[in-house]
Amino acid sequence: MSRTRPPSSIAVARLAGVSQSAVSRTFTPGGIVSPATRAKVLAAASTLGYRPNLLSRSLTTGRSGIVAVAVGGLSNPFHAMALDCFATGLQRRGQQVMLVVVEDEWALGSAVELLSGYQVDAVLSSLSVNARDVAEALTRFGVPIVTMNSSVTNRWVRTVAADDHEAGAAIAKHLYGQGARRFGYIAGRSGTLAQERREAGFRQGLAEFGITDCERAQGNHLHSGGAASVRALYASGTGPDGLFCLNDLTAMGAIDALRVEFGLRCPEDVLVAGYDNIDGSAWPPYRLTTVDVGLDRVAAEAFALIEEEDGGPPEVLVQPRLVLRASTRS
Repeated sequence: MSRTRPPSSIAVARLAGVSQSAVSRTFTPGGIVSPATRAKVLAAASTLGYRPNLLSRSLTTGRSGIVAVAVGGLSNPFHAMALDCFATGLQRRGQQVMLVVVEDEWALGSAVELLSGYQVDAVLSSLSVNARDVAEALTRFGVPIVTMNSSVTNRWVRTVAADDHEAGAAIAKHLYGQGARRFGYIAGRSGTLAQERREAGFRQGLAEFGITDCERAQGNHLHSGGAASVRALYASGTGPDGLFCLNDLTAMGAIDALRVEFGLRCPEDVLVAGYDNIDGSAWPPYRLTTVDVGLDRVAAEAFALIEEEDGGPPEVLVQPRLVLRASTRS
């Protein structure tokens, strides 16, 4: 059975009584065409069922209109939230989304190398780049790459981040103001910008009250890491009464372990705060005090950066928002 070929721009031009270049300009973002011509072209395209070929357009404009979104760690709801925010925002801008799932920053380089064959205009990622050799490898592809919370940037690799240091300090002041006097911090992977800034800000905030002792446990960004960290912090029988966790998923695991394994109440016995403001943080079993990074603002700044093909700031900071809930008696 023979397949019917899709209608071409030539057929649309003939039906509309305009030139082929007028059809091309009509379907090119920013293309200059009169309202009357645009109306005739769109009517003809609708009649014929015509859809522009994005790959063919890239041959003449040098831009495909495709932005790759590279995500990893989708077991953490924050990355799924970031993906949704990036993809929705790009589509509203008239750009197409190519989704790439990678394990970590080291896999980002091989992913971008593959993507370069598809002539993507830019790459967005909720992953961070923290190794200089990874950042240098990414520059080979000559497309803007915007990440979140990267400690290494260059001409092509830029980052958008929340002011994690300020947010960590705000959490410390809040916990102290709510009556906590023995403090603990559950960390994430070492060497990441978000981890370093959040912990440094938290400790600086405590230092303003003359507090230098803060117990520390190593988490894994997941619910299981929060629970395991609580076992380590409370094994002696006396643990922190004010606990800050690197992210919400860790904090939720910590709250579950405190209640189920140690019989401790939150917030009556232990105040717990997280970070990210994922949907689950507001669920009744947790009602978690957290920090909202403002993903809409992060995405808007990222979209601005991918338009800066040469230049632009290496890092853009957005101001996060403290969200107070019942886990800290708020």
